[in-house]
Amino acid sequence: MTAWACQLPAEQQVPLSRWSTPELAAHLRAGGIAASVSTVRRWLAADALKPWQHQSWIFMRDPNFEAKAAVVLDLYARTYQHSPLAADEYVISADEKPSIQARDRCHRTQAGGPRRPVRVNHDYHRRGALAYLAAYDVHHGQVFGRCEPSTGIKAFTALVDQVMTAEPYASAKRVFFIVDNGSSHRGQVAIDRLAARHPNAVMIHTPVHASWLNQVEIYFSIVQRKVLTPNDFPDLTTLEQRLIAFQDRYNATATPFTWRYTAADLHQHLARLDTNDTSQTHAA
Repeated sequence: MTAWACQLPAEQQVPLSRWSTPELAAHLRAGGIAASVSTVRRWLAADALKPWQHQSWIFMRDPNFEAKAAVVLDLYARTYQHSPLAADEYVISADEKPSIQARDRCHRTQAGGPRRPVRVNHDYHRRGALAYLAAYDVHHGQVFGRCEPSTGIKAFTALVDQVMTAEPYASAKRVFFIVDNGSSHRGQVAIDRLAARHPNAVMIHTPVHASWLNQVEIYFSIVQRKVLTPNDFPDLTTLEQRLIAFQDRYNATATPFTWRYTAADLHQHLARLDTNDTSQTHAA
């Protein structure tokens, strides 16, 4: 039973994407193994198996993944090219959250009450969408943000200008901008464009498919939970006002995220992956 539970149903010629306890019990009985649903449930629990659960993942494909990621992780640890950052050097994590809809509910959202959750009407009218761009100071916890009609080079440049015209960044020795590989800040062209506009700014790209390295994504997850879920805004003006008001509220008490994952941790992690991959290859 354990062997079947650890296989995809398709490997047993069963037209399912994943096992449920009743489906697995039925398959066992069809194979001549007497097993009730409750029995299978006990077997699975004993082996800590939950074949009905699934988790998506994406594997690194950048050949220079470790080298690029290590630069980002070292900056989080206030180090660049093996030298500690000076007091007047800053690390900014920047990105865009695109296509945030203003969903005007057909009936107003009702506040929760005793033994009753907040009630949100399913039907809504679309009142447009906007993009929220944010730049997060990794070591000071402050957020610079703005709303734009859409993402793009012009919108991202406006965000950079918002940061780089404010102190202490305007007169800083260097300001590192950590970004992913989105179209508005991709490649060497974006690096050169930033340096030409702000000579003390340095753009650092995360590896492809590694946005999780960008700390501003943590802030975006907070915005999603605290501001945008549930989504009930009569118009884009109200949506923008709410986002900026939350940003001000966040900055009033903000502290830096506790980031413990280092370049050394990454190296050990990749070494374990290499070891597991080699073991599986030899086993095959």
